[in-house]
Amino acid sequence: MSFIKTTGEKKLMLFSGRAHPELADAVSEHLGIELTPTTAYDFANGEIFVRYKESVRGCDAFVLQSHPFPLNKWLMEQFIMVDALKRASAKRITVVTPFYGYARQDKKHRGREPISARLMADFFKTAGADRLMAVDLHTAQIQGFFTGPVDHLFALPLLAAHVNRRVDRSNVAVVSPDAGRLRLAERWSEGLGGAPLAFIHKTRDPNIPNEATANRVVGDVAGRTCILQDDMIDTGGTITKAADALFEAGAADVIVAATHAVFSGPAVDRLKNSRVSEVVVTDTLPIGDEKRFDKLTVLSIAPLIARGIREVFDDGSVTSLFDGHS
Repeated sequence: MSFIKTTGEKKLMLFSGRAHPELADAVSEHLGIELTPTTAYDFANGEIFVRYKESVRGCDAFVLQSHPFPLNKWLMEQFIMVDALKRASAKRITVVTPFYGYARQDKKHRGREPISARLMADFFKTAGADRLMAVDLHTAQIQGFFTGPVDHLFALPLLAAHVNRRVDRSNVAVVSPDAGRLRLAERWSEGLGGAPLAFIHKTRDPNIPNEATANRVVGDVAGRTCILQDDMIDTGGTITKAADALFEAGAADVIVAATHAVFSGPAVDRLKNSRVSEVVVTDTLPIGDEKRFDKLTVLSIAPLIARGIREVFDDGSVTSLFDGHS
C-alpha cells in the first residue's frame, strides 16, 4: 500500500526523488507504506520530467530528497516534484530534506554576496510547499527563512548513543571544531554525562572555500578520548586539522562524529590516513562504496525521519522526539 489513511480520512503519501533511493526505501519500510510510484527522467538537454502514477488529490504528501552532488540537479527535481503535487491538488506538502543544500550560505559575510539558504526556502515556498523538515541544519536561523512550519530533526541522540557504547565516560572530552558550535558541544556533553568541553580556535580566509587553519586547542584534553563533533564533513580539511591539534595537545584518542557525510574531493583519503580511530556519520547523504573505509561507521537516519513524518501526519509533537531539546 502506498498510503496510510486515518479514521478522519487523512491520507499520508511518501514520494522520493532519485538522489538517495536507499534512504527512501528505508523510510518507507519504517513507515509501513510503499513509495508512491513515480516516473522521473532527464531529457537530452538535462531538463527533468516528473509524473506520479497514482492520484494524489487531497493527500498529506511528504517529498523526500537529500541534496548530494550534483546538488543543483536534485534540488531542481525536488522543486518540480512539489510543483506537480500542488497542481495535482495535494492537500498539504511537506518537503523532507535530510541534508539541506546551500545551508552554509546562511548570511552575508561581505557586501554583494547572496543568502542562498534563504533563496532555497523561497523556491520551496514558490513551488508549493507548506512545511519543511530537515536534519541538523547548519544554523538554527535557517528555520526562519521558510514562512511555514519547519521541523528540525536532530541526529545527536543517535550519534551519542553509539559513542557512549565506545568510550569510558570518565575520561572523555567533547570538542567543537570552532567556537561557533559550542552550543551543540554542550548538548553532546549532556549526553555523555557532563563531559568537559574544549574547542579549536581557528581562522578562515573568506577568499578560500573549504579551508581553515586550526590554531590552538582551548580546554584540557590531555590524556582524554576526544569526541570531535560537527554537523558535516565536506573535504575533511577542517576536521583532520582539528584532530591533529588535539593530538598535539596530548589527546589519547580522537573519535569524529558528524551528521552529514558530504565527503567531497580528498575527504576520504584525509580521514583514512588521519590518526582518528573512528569516523561516525549518518546516511542523510548516499555513501557509495568508493567513499567507505575501515574507520567509517554509518548509522541509519531512516527511523528518525520516519518518526518525524509520523508525528507531523498525526499532528503530534516532533520536539518530543528529542526529550525537550529544540
